[in-house]
Amino acid sequence: MSTAVLAAILAVSGLVTSFVSGILGMAGGMILMGILLALMPVPAAMMLHGVAQLASNGWRAMLWHGEVVWRIFRGYALGALAATAIFIVLQLVVSKPVALVVMGLTPFAALALPERLHLNVERPFHPFACGAICSALSLTAGVSGPILDVFFVRSKMGRHAVVATKAMTQSFSHILKITYFGGIVATGRGTVDPWIGAMMVVLAFAGTSLSAPVLKRMDDKSFRQWTRWTVMALGGFYLASGVVLLLR
Repeated sequence: MSTAVLAAILAVSGLVTSFVSGILGMAGGMILMGILLALMPVPAAMMLHGVAQLASNGWRAMLWHGEVVWRIFRGYALGALAATAIFIVLQLVVSKPVALVVMGLTPFAALALPERLHLNVERPFHPFACGAICSALSLTAGVSGPILDVFFVRSKMGRHAVVATKAMTQSFSHILKITYFGGIVATGRGTVDPWIGAMMVVLAFAGTSLSAPVLKRMDDKSFRQWTRWTVMALGGFYLASGVVLLLR
């Protein structure tokens, strides 16, 4: 594939997926991760995904910064750091089929969690658990949105606070992912052209900005319904894709 074609695919993907994430607070990252895994080695795909999603989530967090629940973010950050420390020790990088399977399973694993667990990011210690679990998934499958949503779905927070707090927590996880896989890419396991990374950042800003008026017009009920169905559909697609690759 020529550089021009690759850049065109990534440009459209970056704009569309950041727009989707800006509305739903997730899902766009899952779409982008699948595209990148199809085009690049795992470490390079993870790093570029982190760059693009950091721009998208970071800009979204800035747009709604007044809605961020900082107590939840602090607990999440501590859990994320603990999980990343373990990955640094193990130096773990999964294969593409495994990454796709894990990414595809996350929505169904979230749905299968028993009611008695009653995960809620507003409860004590749950933000720490959320950070540890989501960062482990981010470093394995590239995304953690479906599991992250489980911690937020029972909260009493409105859609603006949910989107803002998710954006801040995800931004932190993407910083950790860029750092982790950046070190691996530096050893020669894949490359990421700086200009492509810069292009993805600019388009992430654009897609996120375009999504803000749509989010304002959406009510909380439709917001949660669209999020759930979109993520489940993506999960099924990636799970099937990963299984096909494993069978080959």
